[in-house]
Parts: sequence; structure tokens; C-alpha cells
Amino acid sequence: MRAPRFPAISFSSSPFAVSSTAVRGRHCFPPPAVRSRNLGFDDGGSKHWDKFYKRHQNKFFKDRHYLEKDWGKYFSDDSSASPNGKVVLEVGCGAGNTVFPLVAKHPKLFVHACDFSPQAIAIVKSHVGFNEDRVNAFLCDVVNDDLCDTMMPSSIDVVTLIFVLSAVCPKKMHLILQNLKKVLKPDGHILLRDYAIGDYAQVELDKRNQMISENFYVRGDGTSAFYFSEEFLSTLFGSAGFTIVDMDVYSRQIHNRSRNITMSRRWIRAAFSQFACVVPQ
Repeated sequence: MRAPRFPAISFSSSPFAVSSTAVRGRHCFPPPAVRSRNLGFDDGGSKHWDKFYKRHQNKFFKDRHYLEKDWGKYFSDDSSASPNGKVVLEVGCGAGNTVFPLVAKHPKLFVHACDFSPQAIAIVKSHVGFNEDRVNAFLCDVVNDDLCDTMMPSSIDVVTLIFVLSAVCPKKMHLILQNLKKVLKPDGHILLRDYAIGDYAQVELDKRNQMISENFYVRGDGTSAFYFSEEFLSTLFGSAGFTIVDMDVYSRQIHNRSRNITMSRRWIRAAFSQFACVVPQ
């Protein structure tokens, strides 16, 4: 079995009164009939993630309040003249750990939240903070389902991909980017946070011979995980017509007291635009 490539990486610690019908009408099309398709490296992708959310509900991931520190400038809208804020598409929303911190922080923000797990969408809709005036939660496989069936073309200011692309077969990632380009505004941005090569979890998966292909693995619960290099991510987005606004790889040493081990976790964080547009200040 081919060993994973862990090149030397330099790390950076720098961050970065309307009716419900009227609000949703500005952002949404009537929901189409849900098509049953699967995302991932095999036909069981959605099944495995649905089991994951049935087992863990909203208890596995913490709310991602750090996104405001990293990317708050992309979500804020200081224009007091406009009653409408920015429109965000959260791909792979899971239990809403990105969605609800965002809508709480930005009162004018509207979020489309999609996932291919019916259980995940049910958890989002049952959240105490869920409000159809602010969040459109819908079932979608972004590899196969056309996002323009649910929202208007060129209507999204910001797309968030938070630990989402890593769950997709690398051969299908470009299909997601093509889909996102249809709904992203010409001056819109894609914000990504995901696993970086050399992460502790990758090393452990490699020891267990769970590699599918280079830097792509299957976990014990059937879900998959890809580990990104800056080179791979740059090529992927560049080939799809996106420009890198910012990208860095960073690490953190986490001590597990119960197992008495120290884990070196690695993540990659990046922002992309369709053109060389002005970055929000």
C-alpha cells in the first residue's frame, strides 16, 4: 500500500418587519421533488451519514463560533440603507453548527442550508433557533442535484464548505464547484475549512490500511475522509475558474487525557472568489 505524502508545511496562526412568504420569496424557488442520489465514493454515502446523525444528533460537533473571528468580514453587511443582508449557502449543514451561530451574529443574514442526510435536515429544522424567515433548510446532493432548482442563479454572496469536500470522492469534487458557480454572485466568495494532510486522524487511518486512494480514506463507520494539500486545493479551485483570496494550513496539539496521547491536528483554511474582486474589509 502506498504511504500518504506528508510534505513540509508552514503554519500560520492568523485568522481571518417582512412576512415569511415575502422573505423566502426573495431567495427561494418552490422545493422540487427530492431525488434520491448519493454522495461519496460508493452508493452508501448518504446512508452512512444519516446513521451518523441518528446516532449523534446535534451532540458530536460544537457550534463554530470561530468562523466569525476568521471570516466575519465576509458575512457582515454594514449598509444601513438596505433592509436585506447577505445571502449565504451552507453546503453540508449537518446539525446546523455553522448556520445558527451565523444567524445569531448577523440579524439580516439569510442562509440556505443543505445536506444530503434527511436526518441532518430534520435536526436543523427542530433546532430552537430555526426560523423560516432566516433559514431555508433543504435536502440536496450537491454532486448531482442542480442548486438552481432551489434558489435563483447568481443569488448567493457567500458559500461555506466546512468539513464538506473531505467527505466527497476527489473525482467528484469538481462537480460540486461547477454547481456552486451557478448560484454564486460574480463578486461572491467560497469559504472552506477542512482536514489537511498529515493530520493525526489520517496517520491513524493509514496505520489501519483504510486508504481508498491517495489521501482518501474510509472510516470505521463507513463515512469517508480526504486530506487536502495546498497544492491540491489550489489546482482544484483554479481549474474551476476560482481565484485564491487567502489560504493557510495550521496545526494544534491536543492532549487526550483518557488515552494519555497527544494528537497533532491539521486543518486547511481558504477563501476563493470567481474573479480578482475586492476582499471585504
